Amino acid sequence: MIQRRALAAALAAGIVLPRGAAAAATGWQRRFGYPTGWGGNRNWTDKDYRIGNYSGGYEAMLRARPIAAPAQASTLKAASTEGVKAFAPITESAADYLKAWPVTGLLIARKGTVLLESYQFDRKPDMRMTSWSMAKSVTSLLLGICLDRGLIRSMDDTPQMYVDELKGTLHGGIALRHLANMSSGAAILHDRDNPTIYPRALLGSGSDLEAVVRGWNAVQEPPGTRYNYNELCPLTIGMVIRQVTGKPLAAFCEEALWQPLGAEGGASWLCDSKGKEFNCIGFGARLRDWARLAQLIAQDGVMEGRQVVSKKWIDECSSWSAADAQGRHGTAMRLSGYKYFFWHPKPDGSWMMMNGHHGQRVLVDRVTQTVLVQTAVESEGPWQAPFFQLFNAATKIGLPA
Repeated sequence: MIQRRALAAALAAGIVLPRGAAAAATGWQRRFGYPTGWGGNRNWTDKDYRIGNYSGGYEAMLRARPIAAPAQASTLKAASTEGVKAFAPITESAADYLKAWPVTGLLIARKGTVLLESYQFDRKPDMRMTSWSMAKSVTSLLLGICLDRGLIRSMDDTPQMYVDELKGTLHGGIALRHLANMSSGAAILHDRDNPTIYPRALLGSGSDLEAVVRGWNAVQEPPGTRYNYNELCPLTIGMVIRQVTGKPLAAFCEEALWQPLGAEGGASWLCDSKGKEFNCIGFGARLRDWARLAQLIAQDGVMEGRQVVSKKWIDECSSWSAADAQGRHGTAMRLSGYKYFFWHPKPDGSWMMMNGHHGQRVLVDRVTQTVLVQTAVESEGPWQAPFFQLFNAATKIGLPA
């Protein structure tokens, strides 16, 4: 009976779960306590270690800078009894979704009220969950704050105008706009070249991400021509932010974003051997603090009356001028747009998404201020459609004022 009610609720919400999918969320080395470790060939994404390596103190196996939380956290309210009743169909649908897929954490909130929060695989609310490429969107918020403060004059400036070490290099001469839109024109392929970039820029004993950026000078096409997702674009912008602020990214994030946001827990950012943040990935935070970042975006950059990042920047991240045409929905990708390190599942930019490897997602509906945070350990399989259907249904549920 419970299964039939859950299925009915899922169908009513427009959510279709694939047959036999429930097996996808089983296993994952529970019998070993979800260990942290390198696995075969020093592969930190080895399935036997993936849950432990993506959450709960994983930073100890690498290098990371800490980001301290403020003394007082901003408010995340629990839903009222009436709100819980109104949201019940989505809660039942989400329960089936969690059974179907290897999701470690799922949180849905609207206007600062948590409507659903659930963890699997023995994950806990006080654990930091890694971001993979959602860190690029955190970099975007820091970039916007630099523009708000006048530390960077224009997105049409080039990195070499701020970072002397980049003068005469390919990435030093590319406009910040094109770097943030993943259209640098560099001859680079994400899947092909990451096995070269990661050991040299993060994992190796002498890793030096800035040296990798300076040394990558092969050109494929003029900047701004084509969306071409890669790690060197955000790493270059990270170099600019460090230079203009005079601080490590983690320290600037703590002062300008994490503390004003009112995070409840400390965060972390993975670093190379020189202590430079590998800001294309590696940001770790609690699920509720990822929700606070989403809420900040939904509220046009305001948190509890404080303008942390400007509405102008949030608007810029969700709209396209002629100079950004290569990132439009349907142009960058068939089913998504891209702008300033944010993904856009809708052509009008009303949904903004942070997107990371193996199912890390933060999705924001700016219209209803509904947000969804998901952390996971796999992205293979046809679960993109149920994910978006779940969120779409959550945005349409009427809640008491």
